Amino acid sequence: MLDRLFPIGKARRVPGNRSSSFLVLCAFALAGCSAESRTAGADLPQTPPTGAQDPRAARYERNAYQVAQGGRYFTWYGCGGCHGSDAAGALNLNGKLWAHGSDLDRVYRFIAEGHGDARYGERIPVEQLWQITAYVRTLPRLKPEKRRRQDVDQVGEAQGDNWTGPVLP
Repeated sequence: MLDRLFPIGKARRVPGNRSSSFLVLCAFALAGCSAESRTAGADLPQTPPTGAQDPRAARYERNAYQVAQGGRYFTWYGCGGCHGSDAAGALNLNGKLWAHGSDLDRVYRFIAEGHGDARYGERIPVEQLWQITAYVRTLPRLKPEKRRRQDVDQVGEAQGDNWTGPVLP
């Protein structure tokens, strides 16, 4: 009789074991997605950085999505014309020392206020400038194949000088 209730060689099934394992697995999966989190709404910066230690910087520089978006905008706005598509052009961004400083606010200000005739702050929205700044500041730390992930993601998408505007239905 006991052989029927508890057959030898077969593991007993503990009720709820699978569901708790599944919940633990989901919790780990969600925790791993924090580097890709996306903020929408009033939390987005509406103003330039307030200094090198601006607390909003971490939201961009430690977020893979924001850095990737910055790389996409780097291409879309034609930054590769001077910096090269690999950021190693005439105005090389791959080094750790830049003539105007590498602090967040200095890089942002240099992009926004421009150099020469280029004043990108008049043409590029503030949030996109934050994303481009985060991308540019990560260049010395990233391997080239990880920097340009958007080239693989957006193959065939019109960018930079090739963009003719939105496609309307």
